[in-house]
Amino acid sequence: MDKVVAGNRAVWEQASTKHVREYDELLEEARGEGRLFARERELLAPVLAEAPVVVHFQSGHGLDDVALVKAGAKSVVGVDYSSVAAGAAQRRAGDVKASCRYVVAEVPGVPIRDASADLVYTGKGALIWMRDIDAWARDAARVVRPGGHLFVYEGHPAVPLWTWDEDEPRIRPDRSYFAESHVNDTFPGNGAQEWQWTLGQIVTAVTRAGLRLQILEEYAEPFWRPQDDTTAAAWSGRLPNSYALLAQKPL
Repeated sequence: MDKVVAGNRAVWEQASTKHVREYDELLEEARGEGRLFARERELLAPVLAEAPVVVHFQSGHGLDDVALVKAGAKSVVGVDYSSVAAGAAQRRAGDVKASCRYVVAEVPGVPIRDASADLVYTGKGALIWMRDIDAWARDAARVVRPGGHLFVYEGHPAVPLWTWDEDEPRIRPDRSYFAESHVNDTFPGNGAQEWQWTLGQIVTAVTRAGLRLQILEEYAEPFWRPQDDTTAAAWSGRLPNSYALLAQKPL
């Protein structure tokens, strides 16, 4: 793990203490339906109907994993480089008796055997921490079985450009859609270095890894909003704020 990734990991170990402090609230969510969006459920319905074995890259609090099991997944293995997040997620899965287990490891380079998953699931703030998008895509393609799928539900690559002004959507003067990286200046990743991949780079990495693109959709609604009632004109429906990608590994 290089110096930058190690620094990012330290930031996220600290940020992940939120999953411990708010354990009871998150447990209540896990006892409900978890955190899959309605459109995720729709896009994944045919895959989940087959009771897939799922590997979740950068699993975080693990609420998506519990939701995937409740929606039909046979089991989920979550991979996250935060031991705090993975530990809290494992405890929560045990409390709700969900078939989830967690591995503390860096992505890419996950310690999961080749062709062992029917579905690799990821997103919601994951790809911005990948300094090599091609290596990430190759790892996903390696882990998924022939006929299996990769599913991403993620913040749109244009999101770092939008200001949080309430009156009008504006572009930050210190950001570029084509920048290599930038420093995160908001919670929870404040101070961490994010890598910026265009939608074209992400799709190209996925197809170059040998996966066949099936669905690519863009949405105006962000996948995350601050909990302090902050609102921004950039989230009002005029600009892209999230997207979904579904790809399949050929038989």
